[in-house]
Amino acid sequence: MNIALDRPRDAPSLEALERHISAASEALRARQREDGHWCFELEADVTIPAEYVLLRHFRGEQPDLELERLIAVYIRRVRGAHGGWPLFHAGAFDMSASVKAYFALKMIGDDTEAPHMRRAREAILARGGAARSNVFTRALLALYGAIPWSGVPTMPVEIMLLPRWFPFHLDKISYWARTVLVPLMVLMALKPRPANPRGVGIAELFVAPPETVRNWPTGAHQTWASIKVFGAIDRALKLAEPLFPRSTRRRAIDAAVALVTERLNGEDGLGAIYPAMANTVLMFDALGYPADHPDLMIARKSIERLLVVGKDEAYCQPCLSPVWDTALSVHALFEAGDTASVARARAGLEWLKPRQVLDVKGDWTARRPDVRPGGWAFQYDNPHYPDLDDTAVVAMAMDRSDRDRFGAADGQYAQAIARASEWVEGLQSRDGGWAAFDADNTYYYLNHIAFADHGALLDPPTADVTARCVSMLAQLGATNASMTRGVEALIASQEEDGSWFGRWGMNYIYGAWSALCALGAAGQDPQSEPVRRAVEWLLRIQNPDGGWGESGDSYKLDYRGYEPSPSAASQTAWALLGLMAAGEADHPAVARGVAFLAETQGSDGFWDEPFHTATGFPRVFYLRYHGYSKFFPLWALARYRNLKRGNSRAAMFGM
Repeated sequence: MNIALDRPRDAPSLEALERHISAASEALRARQREDGHWCFELEADVTIPAEYVLLRHFRGEQPDLELERLIAVYIRRVRGAHGGWPLFHAGAFDMSASVKAYFALKMIGDDTEAPHMRRAREAILARGGAARSNVFTRALLALYGAIPWSGVPTMPVEIMLLPRWFPFHLDKISYWARTVLVPLMVLMALKPRPANPRGVGIAELFVAPPETVRNWPTGAHQTWASIKVFGAIDRALKLAEPLFPRSTRRRAIDAAVALVTERLNGEDGLGAIYPAMANTVLMFDALGYPADHPDLMIARKSIERLLVVGKDEAYCQPCLSPVWDTALSVHALFEAGDTASVARARAGLEWLKPRQVLDVKGDWTARRPDVRPGGWAFQYDNPHYPDLDDTAVVAMAMDRSDRDRFGAADGQYAQAIARASEWVEGLQSRDGGWAAFDADNTYYYLNHIAFADHGALLDPPTADVTARCVSMLAQLGATNASMTRGVEALIASQEEDGSWFGRWGMNYIYGAWSALCALGAAGQDPQSEPVRRAVEWLLRIQNPDGGWGESGDSYKLDYRGYEPSPSAASQTAWALLGLMAAGEADHPAVARGVAFLAETQGSDGFWDEPFHTATGFPRVFYLRYHGYSKFFPLWALARYRNLKRGNSRAAMFGM
């Protein structure tokens, strides 16, 4: 929430600021694991814990009543004032989240006439009922027999056998869509029946009997023409699928199983993301794998690693973020700069170094077969799917360590940095930008197929990842064509109001921070038109309390410009880091932002931040990184102190 508006407008003295930095860095160091890494909780919305409950009951697993009780406490707590469940803190009602949450609570044993269940049911029915859920929710409901399979767009498993030139091919969609879809297609082909030992259904959530529904929801981004065209294709597939030869189906299922098995990824799971991991378990079940089959056992075990079980409640995370958390914590501690913080930062780099993927040519080779591996993944282990964002951030942290020790980038991490830079440059897309996992994943028509109502089937270049890669290349001293094209792509993607779209962080504040850091590192004149426009935008949207904030509503399709939102510590830190990268360390707005962070710091050295300030998929799935309010504010405060104490107001590094 916003702090009172009569707060002091001046930043604390550098001496007082030192105490805030010391408290934050000490608290962050205390959260480091013994082996040198950090991994904070990663919370999404209610759908993941709800799906976890439903998975257990679908399989008929031995009940864990205490775990169910704790998850139910969490699900009830995050319910919105509207009676249903939102996609982010204090957000609007979301149909799919609400249907899954209600289903899970009923499965756990909540009385459907309890006030919270009655209100949730009324909210769902008032908005058209469970038939208005998105495709992935309807697929879950179809598996449970709650709706007919005609309510789910057809994705025949024979897709596995299509040639690469075909308009739809697995290589043409994103890594997350690929890993989720492949085992799901097997489930859609086999249509297994749930164990559901408690016999729970949710017929009461439908306005009309599901079997009578003829027009299922489409995505808000999908055009009238595409709905008609791809709707006709879907109807044709529904008629043709029963006629597909059994031998072809068998070959397709075998191909799907082979792809999953090759990428099973041990205890970290397929793609290291919950939906793919859960679909894998159900796929193995549907194929008749015995309970003690090693692949099934390890796939099921991978899901348990995502649980966060506390004294009072529990939930399931969508994935784990150790590489990202560690790399960003390292940057923040290097910025803090005291002996203890630098030592712990270097311990973090030592944990990161062996996790560089050097020997697996992952799915990204479909577009760049001749590029050598050299990236880092987001999770503990995910070698088929390293990402550009993590790789750039890790490489910059390593370069920072080497420069700090030797004055030039020729220290102990030189080889790792060189391989990372080679891989990043190799995955630059044709337009000069970078995506998260692939190059040139720009088959935009696929976001209009019937199955893509979420609009997140692809991984095209984005401003924030492009900015991170430019930052890395600039910090490493690159002056080549890749660097030039990256800067040009970044400037070309600037919004009319001066901001940049934030694909992976919420939202335009995140994009502006990323881009201003990149342009500053690349030597862009602070007085140039792109930089001035971005600075003016950040100054214009500062809250009266001195902080900055932005909600998930900024991703709506009819968004017309910044809408005020309560200040958040991480978003305030991004705005400050962006302004300082643009040479504005002495601006009064920066002082006000620093004052906001200083005054809202908790007694534990951290900041309270209930908001989701990161993004999985715009308009579909949002993230609350519990680490963001721990390392980003520290980073901003330490950067401010360092610039105010130094002889220059220019930041030395790419972030």
